[in-house]
Amino acid sequence: MTPVELSRTVLHAVRRAVDAGELSVAVPTRAVVAPPGPGGCGDYATSIALQLARPAGQPPLKVAEVLRPHLLGADGITGVVLTGPGFLNISLDRAASGVGLVGEILRRGERYGYADGPDGRVVQLHCPHDLRAVVVADAAARLLRSQGALVRVTAEGFEDAWTSVLGVAVDAVGRAPAELPVNVRPVPAPESADPMSLGRDAGRWALLHPAAHDRPRAGDQHLVQRESNPLFRVRYAHARARAATRNAADLGFTADPDPVTVTGSDTGTPTGTPTVTAPLADVAPELLAALADHPRVLAAAADHRAPDRLARHLVTVADAALPFLPTVLPRGGEKPSAAHRARLALAEAVGAVLAGGLDLLGIDAPDHL
Repeated sequence: MTPVELSRTVLHAVRRAVDAGELSVAVPTRAVVAPPGPGGCGDYATSIALQLARPAGQPPLKVAEVLRPHLLGADGITGVVLTGPGFLNISLDRAASGVGLVGEILRRGERYGYADGPDGRVVQLHCPHDLRAVVVADAAARLLRSQGALVRVTAEGFEDAWTSVLGVAVDAVGRAPAELPVNVRPVPAPESADPMSLGRDAGRWALLHPAAHDRPRAGDQHLVQRESNPLFRVRYAHARARAATRNAADLGFTADPDPVTVTGSDTGTPTGTPTVTAPLADVAPELLAALADHPRVLAAAADHRAPDRLARHLVTVADAALPFLPTVLPRGGEKPSAAHRARLALAEAVGAVLAGGLDLLGIDAPDHL
Protein backbone atom coordinates (compact mmCIF):
# COMPACT_ATOMS: atom_id res chain seq x y z
CA MET A 1 0.00 0.00 0.00
CA THR A 2 1.41 3.35 -1.03
CA PRO A 3 0.97 6.57 1.00
CA VAL A 4 -1.58 7.77 -1.56
CA GLU A 5 -3.53 4.53 -1.22
CA LEU A 6 -3.28 4.72 2.56
CA SER A 7 -4.64 8.27 2.51
CA ARG A 8 -7.62 7.02 0.51
CA THR A 9 -8.04 4.14 2.95
CA VAL A 10 -8.18 6.59 5.86
CA LEU A 11 -10.86 8.60 4.06
CA HIS A 12 -12.81 5.41 3.37
CA ALA A 13 -12.64 4.60 7.09
CA VAL A 14 -14.10 8.02 7.87
CA ARG A 15 -16.87 7.49 5.33
CA ARG A 16 -17.73 4.09 6.78
CA ALA A 17 -17.91 5.59 10.27
CA VAL A 18 -20.19 8.36 8.98
CA ASP A 19 -22.41 5.86 7.11
CA ALA A 20 -22.68 3.77 10.28
CA GLY A 21 -23.81 6.80 12.27
CA GLU A 22 -20.71 6.72 14.49
CA LEU A 23 -19.52 10.17 13.36
CA SER A 24 -21.47 13.18 12.20
CA VAL A 25 -18.98 15.06 10.00
CA ALA A 26 -18.38 15.97 6.40
CA VAL A 27 -15.82 13.56 4.92
CA PRO A 28 -12.70 15.62 4.13
CA THR A 29 -11.16 15.60 0.69
CA ARG A 30 -7.66 14.82 1.95
CA ALA A 31 -6.09 12.83 4.77
CA VAL A 32 -2.43 13.48 5.48
CA VAL A 33 -0.30 10.43 6.28
CA ALA A 34 3.35 10.76 7.22
CA PRO A 35 6.07 8.83 9.06
CA PRO A 36 5.30 8.74 12.79
CA GLY A 37 6.66 11.55 14.93
CA PRO A 38 8.26 11.26 18.39
CA GLY A 39 6.30 8.82 20.51
CA GLY A 40 4.67 7.24 17.48
CA CYS A 41 5.06 3.77 16.05
CA GLY A 42 4.31 1.75 12.94
CA ASP A 43 4.92 2.80 9.35
CA TYR A 44 2.67 5.87 9.07
CA ALA A 45 0.62 8.13 11.29
CA THR A 46 -2.34 10.38 10.61
CA SER A 47 -3.88 13.22 12.59
CA ILE A 48 -7.29 12.83 10.94
CA ALA A 49 -8.97 12.33 14.34
CA LEU A 50 -7.67 15.68 15.57
CA GLN A 51 -8.89 17.28 12.34
CA LEU A 52 -12.40 15.85 12.78
CA ALA A 53 -12.76 16.28 16.54
CA ARG A 54 -14.25 19.79 16.54
CA PRO A 55 -16.85 19.22 13.78
CA ALA A 56 -17.71 15.84 15.33
CA GLY A 57 -18.18 17.40 18.77
CA GLN A 58 -16.06 14.66 20.35
CA PRO A 59 -12.55 14.45 21.84
CA PRO A 60 -9.87 13.49 19.30
CA LEU A 61 -9.10 10.26 21.16
CA LYS A 62 -12.75 9.20 20.92
CA VAL A 63 -12.79 9.91 17.18
CA ALA A 64 -9.62 7.84 16.80
CA GLU A 65 -11.21 4.97 18.71
CA VAL A 66 -14.17 5.08 16.31
CA LEU A 67 -11.91 5.00 13.24
CA ARG A 68 -9.52 2.31 14.47
CA PRO A 69 -11.69 -0.79 13.73
CA HIS A 70 -12.54 0.52 10.26
CA LEU A 71 -8.83 0.83 9.48
CA LEU A 72 -8.01 -2.59 10.92
CA GLY A 73 -10.47 -4.15 8.47
CA ALA A 74 -8.64 -2.77 5.43
CA ASP A 75 -6.39 -4.96 3.29
CA GLY A 76 -2.70 -4.35 3.81
CA ILE A 77 -3.03 -2.91 7.33
CA THR A 78 -1.70 -5.16 10.09
CA GLY A 79 -2.04 -2.88 13.12
CA VAL A 80 -3.37 0.47 14.33
CA VAL A 81 -2.15 2.01 17.61
CA LEU A 82 -3.47 5.20 19.21
CA THR A 83 -0.92 7.57 20.71
CA GLY A 84 -0.93 11.06 22.17
CA PRO A 85 -4.13 13.07 21.91
CA GLY A 86 -5.50 10.91 19.09
CA PHE A 87 -2.87 10.05 16.48
CA LEU A 88 -3.55 6.85 14.54
CA ASN A 89 -0.29 4.94 14.00
CA ILE A 90 -0.66 2.43 11.18
CA SER A 91 1.46 -0.65 10.49
CA LEU A 92 1.40 -2.15 7.00
CA ASP A 93 2.10 -5.56 5.55
CA ARG A 94 5.74 -4.80 4.75
CA ALA A 95 6.15 -7.22 1.85
CA ALA A 96 2.88 -6.19 0.21
CA SER A 97 3.47 -2.49 0.82
CA GLY A 98 6.94 -2.61 -0.74
CA VAL A 99 5.63 -4.36 -3.84
CA GLY A 100 2.67 -1.99 -4.05
CA LEU A 101 4.85 1.08 -3.67
CA VAL A 102 7.30 0.05 -6.39
CA GLY A 103 4.45 -0.95 -8.69
CA GLU A 104 2.74 2.40 -8.17
CA ILE A 105 5.94 4.31 -8.97
CA LEU A 106 6.52 2.28 -12.12
CA ARG A 107 2.94 2.93 -13.24
CA ARG A 108 3.15 6.66 -12.60
CA GLY A 109 6.73 7.07 -13.75
CA GLU A 110 8.22 10.52 -13.32
CA ARG A 111 4.76 11.83 -12.38
CA TYR A 112 4.66 9.75 -9.18
CA GLY A 113 3.46 12.05 -6.42
CA TYR A 114 1.54 14.34 -8.80
CA ALA A 115 -2.10 15.21 -8.20
CA ASP A 116 -4.61 13.35 -10.33
CA GLY A 117 -5.85 16.60 -11.91
CA PRO A 118 -6.58 20.31 -11.34
CA ASP A 119 -7.81 21.11 -7.84
CA GLY A 120 -9.25 24.55 -8.59
CA ARG A 121 -6.54 26.58 -6.85
CA VAL A 122 -5.24 29.71 -8.54
CA VAL A 123 -1.89 30.86 -7.13
CA GLN A 124 -0.10 34.13 -7.87
CA LEU A 125 3.64 34.23 -7.15
CA HIS A 126 5.26 37.67 -7.19
CA CYS A 127 8.98 38.17 -6.66
CA PRO A 128 11.43 41.08 -6.60
CA HIS A 129 14.00 41.90 -9.27
CA ASP A 130 16.41 39.22 -8.00
CA LEU A 131 17.82 36.15 -9.74
CA ARG A 132 17.42 33.75 -6.83
CA ALA A 133 13.85 34.88 -6.16
CA VAL A 134 12.90 34.28 -9.81
CA VAL A 135 14.52 30.82 -9.85
CA VAL A 136 12.77 29.85 -6.58
CA ALA A 137 9.44 31.15 -7.93
CA ASP A 138 9.94 29.18 -11.15
CA ALA A 139 10.56 25.93 -9.23
CA ALA A 140 7.72 26.64 -6.78
CA ALA A 141 5.37 27.13 -9.73
CA ARG A 142 6.42 23.77 -11.17
CA LEU A 143 5.71 22.12 -7.82
CA LEU A 144 2.33 23.82 -7.42
CA ARG A 145 1.30 22.76 -10.92
CA SER A 146 2.29 19.18 -10.10
CA GLN A 147 -0.20 19.35 -7.23
CA GLY A 148 -3.06 20.60 -9.39
CA ALA A 149 -2.81 24.39 -9.01
CA LEU A 150 -3.01 27.00 -11.75
CA VAL A 151 -0.02 29.31 -11.25
CA ARG A 152 0.98 32.73 -12.54
CA VAL A 153 4.49 34.09 -11.86
CA THR A 154 5.33 37.79 -12.01
CA ALA A 155 8.46 39.74 -11.12
CA GLU A 156 9.26 43.38 -10.47
CA GLY A 157 12.27 43.07 -12.77
CA PHE A 158 13.75 40.45 -15.08
CA GLU A 159 16.87 39.92 -17.20
CA ASP A 160 16.68 38.11 -20.54
CA ALA A 161 19.94 36.29 -19.77
CA TRP A 162 18.20 34.49 -16.90
CA THR A 163 16.09 32.65 -19.46
CA SER A 164 18.89 31.78 -21.85
CA VAL A 165 21.24 30.52 -19.12
CA LEU A 166 19.04 29.21 -16.29
CA GLY A 167 15.86 28.50 -18.18
CA VAL A 168 13.56 30.64 -16.03
CA ALA A 169 10.60 32.63 -17.29
CA VAL A 170 7.84 34.74 -15.82
CA ASP A 171 4.35 35.58 -17.06
CA ALA A 172 4.66 39.35 -16.56
CA VAL A 173 7.21 41.94 -15.40
CA GLY A 174 6.50 45.15 -13.51
CA ARG A 175 5.26 46.60 -10.28
CA ALA A 176 2.30 44.71 -8.89
CA PRO A 177 -0.79 46.38 -7.42
CA ALA A 178 -0.84 47.01 -3.68
CA GLU A 179 -3.05 43.99 -3.06
CA LEU A 180 -0.35 41.71 -4.52
CA PRO A 181 2.77 42.07 -2.36
CA VAL A 182 6.01 40.21 -2.99
CA ASN A 183 5.45 36.69 -1.66
CA VAL A 184 8.64 34.97 -2.86
CA ARG A 185 11.68 36.61 -1.26
CA PRO A 186 14.54 34.23 -0.42
CA VAL A 187 17.86 35.55 0.84
CA PRO A 188 19.69 36.75 -2.29
CA ALA A 189 22.95 35.24 -3.48
CA PRO A 190 26.05 37.24 -2.46
CA GLU A 191 26.99 40.00 -4.87
CA SER A 192 30.34 38.31 -5.42
CA ALA A 193 28.63 35.08 -6.52
CA ASP A 194 27.76 34.36 -10.14
CA PRO A 195 25.37 31.39 -10.32
CA MET A 196 24.99 31.77 -14.08
CA SER A 197 28.67 30.97 -14.57
CA LEU A 198 27.85 27.44 -13.33
CA GLY A 199 25.42 26.75 -16.18
CA ARG A 200 21.77 25.83 -15.96
CA ASP A 201 21.84 22.69 -13.83
CA ALA A 202 24.49 23.57 -11.25
CA GLY A 203 23.37 27.20 -11.18
CA ARG A 204 19.76 26.30 -10.40
CA TRP A 205 20.86 23.73 -7.79
CA ALA A 206 23.09 26.29 -6.07
CA LEU A 207 20.11 28.64 -5.70
CA LEU A 208 17.45 26.02 -4.88
CA HIS A 209 19.18 23.56 -2.53
CA PRO A 210 19.64 25.95 0.44
CA ALA A 211 16.54 26.92 2.43
CA ALA A 212 15.09 30.33 1.57
CA HIS A 213 16.49 31.86 4.78
CA ASP A 214 20.02 30.61 4.04
CA ARG A 215 22.43 32.48 1.79
CA PRO A 216 23.41 30.30 -1.18
CA ARG A 217 26.96 29.55 -2.26
CA ALA A 218 27.67 29.62 -5.96
CA GLY A 219 31.18 28.25 -6.18
CA ASP A 220 32.77 25.49 -8.21
CA GLN A 221 31.83 22.92 -5.52
CA HIS A 222 28.58 22.45 -7.44
CA LEU A 223 30.49 21.31 -10.54
CA VAL A 224 32.86 18.71 -9.08
CA GLN A 225 31.99 15.11 -9.82
CA ARG A 226 32.62 13.53 -6.45
CA GLU A 227 30.58 12.49 -3.43
CA SER A 228 31.07 15.80 -1.62
CA ASN A 229 28.73 17.38 -4.20
CA PRO A 230 25.04 16.56 -3.42
CA LEU A 231 23.95 17.34 -6.98
CA PHE A 232 26.50 14.88 -8.33
CA ARG A 233 25.25 12.16 -5.93
CA VAL A 234 21.66 12.66 -7.06
CA ARG A 235 22.51 12.57 -10.76
CA TYR A 236 24.97 9.70 -10.32
CA ALA A 237 22.34 7.60 -8.52
CA HIS A 238 19.93 8.32 -11.36
CA ALA A 239 22.50 7.32 -13.97
CA ARG A 240 23.30 4.09 -12.06
CA ALA A 241 19.61 3.23 -11.91
CA ARG A 242 19.21 3.75 -15.66
CA ALA A 243 22.36 1.72 -16.32
CA ALA A 244 20.90 -1.18 -14.33
CA THR A 245 17.97 -1.33 -16.75
CA ARG A 246 20.27 -1.32 -19.79
CA ASN A 247 22.55 -3.97 -18.35
CA ALA A 248 19.62 -6.16 -17.30
CA ALA A 249 18.30 -6.06 -20.85
CA ASP A 250 21.69 -7.28 -22.06
CA LEU A 251 21.37 -10.18 -19.60
CA GLY A 252 17.86 -10.96 -20.81
CA PHE A 253 15.67 -10.01 -17.86
CA THR A 254 13.31 -7.21 -16.95
CA ALA A 255 11.85 -5.69 -13.81
CA ASP A 256 9.08 -7.33 -11.79
CA PRO A 257 8.41 -6.11 -8.22
CA ASP A 258 6.06 -8.98 -7.33
CA PRO A 259 7.92 -12.23 -6.76
CA VAL A 260 9.51 -12.75 -3.36
CA THR A 261 9.53 -16.55 -3.34
CA VAL A 262 11.30 -18.54 -6.06
CA THR A 263 12.26 -22.14 -6.70
CA GLY A 264 15.56 -23.77 -7.42
CA SER A 265 15.04 -23.45 -11.16
CA ASP A 266 15.33 -19.68 -10.76
CA THR A 267 18.36 -19.67 -8.51
CA GLY A 268 20.65 -22.39 -9.80
CA THR A 269 19.81 -24.72 -6.89
CA PRO A 270 18.30 -28.15 -7.66
CA THR A 271 14.96 -27.94 -9.44
CA GLY A 272 12.04 -27.83 -7.04
CA THR A 273 14.12 -26.67 -4.09
CA PRO A 274 12.24 -23.70 -2.64
CA THR A 275 14.29 -20.61 -1.95
CA VAL A 276 12.64 -17.68 -0.19
CA THR A 277 14.06 -14.29 -1.09
CA ALA A 278 13.88 -11.36 1.27
CA PRO A 279 11.03 -8.91 0.67
CA LEU A 280 12.06 -5.56 -0.76
CA ALA A 281 11.13 -3.99 2.58
CA ASP A 282 13.89 -6.05 4.21
CA VAL A 283 16.44 -5.50 1.44
CA ALA A 284 16.26 -1.69 1.37
CA PRO A 285 13.95 -0.33 4.11
CA GLU A 286 15.44 3.17 4.20
CA LEU A 287 15.22 3.48 0.43
CA LEU A 288 11.60 2.35 0.37
CA ALA A 289 10.75 4.78 3.16
CA ALA A 290 12.31 7.65 1.21
CA LEU A 291 10.44 6.71 -1.97
CA ALA A 292 7.18 6.37 -0.06
CA ASP A 293 7.69 9.85 1.38
CA HIS A 294 8.01 11.46 -2.06
CA PRO A 295 4.34 12.46 -2.54
CA ARG A 296 4.25 14.08 0.91
CA VAL A 297 7.45 15.99 0.17
CA LEU A 298 6.08 17.26 -3.14
CA ALA A 299 2.87 18.45 -1.49
CA ALA A 300 4.73 20.14 1.38
CA ALA A 301 7.27 21.77 -0.94
CA ALA A 302 4.41 23.14 -3.04
CA ASP A 303 2.36 24.34 -0.07
CA HIS A 304 5.33 26.15 1.49
CA ARG A 305 6.80 27.39 -1.83
CA ALA A 306 9.98 25.61 -0.72
CA PRO A 307 11.75 23.74 -3.53
CA ASP A 308 14.70 23.26 -1.16
CA ARG A 309 12.62 20.58 0.56
CA LEU A 310 12.48 18.60 -2.66
CA ALA A 311 16.20 19.12 -3.33
CA ARG A 312 17.14 17.77 0.09
CA HIS A 313 14.70 14.88 -0.31
CA LEU A 314 16.35 13.87 -3.59
CA VAL A 315 19.69 13.76 -1.78
CA THR A 316 18.09 11.47 0.83
CA VAL A 317 16.78 9.15 -1.91
CA ALA A 318 20.15 9.10 -3.68
CA ASP A 319 22.11 8.40 -0.49
CA ALA A 320 19.77 5.50 0.31
CA ALA A 321 19.94 4.17 -3.25
CA LEU A 322 23.68 4.23 -3.88
CA PRO A 323 24.56 1.32 -1.52
CA PHE A 324 21.63 -0.70 -2.92
CA LEU A 325 22.20 -0.29 -6.66
CA PRO A 326 25.31 -2.54 -6.87
CA THR A 327 23.14 -5.47 -5.64
CA VAL A 328 20.68 -5.28 -8.54
CA LEU A 329 22.48 -7.34 -11.19
CA PRO A 330 23.68 -10.95 -10.95
CA ARG A 331 27.34 -11.43 -10.11
CA GLY A 332 29.79 -13.88 -11.63
CA GLY A 333 27.99 -16.98 -12.89
CA GLU A 334 24.81 -16.19 -11.01
CA LYS A 335 21.62 -16.50 -13.05
CA PRO A 336 18.99 -13.74 -13.05
CA SER A 337 16.38 -14.64 -10.45
CA ALA A 338 13.10 -13.30 -9.10
CA ALA A 339 15.13 -11.42 -6.51
CA HIS A 340 17.09 -9.65 -9.24
CA ARG A 341 13.87 -8.78 -11.09
CA ALA A 342 12.41 -7.31 -7.92
CA ARG A 343 15.57 -5.31 -7.20
CA LEU A 344 15.63 -4.06 -10.78
CA ALA A 345 12.05 -2.83 -10.32
CA LEU A 346 13.17 -0.93 -7.23
CA ALA A 347 16.12 0.53 -9.14
CA GLU A 348 13.78 1.70 -11.90
CA ALA A 349 11.55 3.29 -9.27
CA VAL A 350 14.58 5.16 -7.96
CA GLY A 351 15.35 6.41 -11.45
CA ALA A 352 11.78 7.62 -11.95
CA VAL A 353 11.65 9.50 -8.65
CA LEU A 354 15.03 11.17 -9.14
CA ALA A 355 14.31 12.12 -12.76
CA GLY A 356 10.88 13.48 -11.87
CA GLY A 357 12.20 15.42 -8.92
CA LEU A 358 15.07 16.97 -10.86
CA ASP A 359 12.67 17.93 -13.64
CA LEU A 360 10.50 19.82 -11.14
CA LEU A 361 13.62 21.73 -10.12
CA GLY A 362 14.34 22.47 -13.79
CA ILE A 363 17.49 20.34 -13.75
CA ASP A 364 18.48 17.71 -16.31
CA ALA A 365 18.79 14.04 -15.28
CA PRO A 366 21.30 12.48 -17.70
CA ASP A 367 21.25 8.72 -18.23
CA HIS A 368 25.05 8.67 -18.50
CA LEU A 369 27.66 10.45 -16.36
